[in-house]
Order: sequence, then C-alpha cells, then structure tokens
Amino acid sequence: MKSNFTHKTSLRVRYGETDQMGYSYYGNYAQYFEVGRVEALRALGMSYKTLEEQEVMLPVSELNVEYKSPAKYDDLLTVQTTISEFKGTRITFTYTVHNESGKLVSNGRTKLVFVSKSTMKPMRPPSNFVDLISKHQVEE
Repeated sequence: MKSNFTHKTSLRVRYGETDQMGYSYYGNYAQYFEVGRVEALRALGMSYKTLEEQEVMLPVSELNVEYKSPAKYDDLLTVQTTISEFKGTRITFTYTVHNESGKLVSNGRTKLVFVSKSTMKPMRPPSNFVDLISKHQVEE
C-alpha cells in the first residue's frame, strides 16, 4: 500500500559530527534518518519501544542517500520523513533534509523489514500497526 504519512522533526549538527571542513560527516545521515523515522513512528502512534515489546524488530535492509549540499556545524536541520510504501513484511521511508535557510541538504530512503525478535525471520507486522498506517493509505 502507498502511504502519505509525513512527519517533520528538527535536530542540530553537533561539533563532534563534523569533519575538518566543518561539514557533517557523510555517515551521520543514516543517524539523521533514524531520528526522523523514530519520531515519525511515534507521531503515527507506534513507538519502536512498543514494537519491541510486541517482539517485533525493524532492521534496515536498504539505505540510499543523495547529498545535495553540506550540512555544517550548528546548522538546525529539519528532517521530513514520509512512510511512502508498506507491503507485506517491508516498509519504506523517504526523507528530505533541509537546513534552517530552507536549502535542500539531502534526500534519502530506507527499507526496513519486520522480523520476529526471537527468530530474526521476517514476519507480518502487528495488526495494530497495520490499522494505524491504513488510515494514511493513498490510491495506487
């Protein structure tokens, strides 16, 4: 199913996240996306903690990042996270990151798989999660 659930969250580039040029190190973007994803799920009504309590894990199976302009030390970034697709045992999140002047910093996408905490094998998502995401379904 296609979804249009979108959430925005802000974070600041910390000094320890930057390289000698004062740019956010490229590997940090996976963490920025994770912050966006965790907060989006919380805003949807299902925290990672709740999923884990239901014996469900969500490992990342794919990560794509497109860098547009550097994020710099002390920049306030807005991470817009969209749950763009939800099919079977997989969920796809897309991201846009802008700095405080509105300049596009990066685009990204992650695909995650619902897996059983005990077996680490793919599983159907909990019905309460499906119910939450179904409210944001769009026609394909």
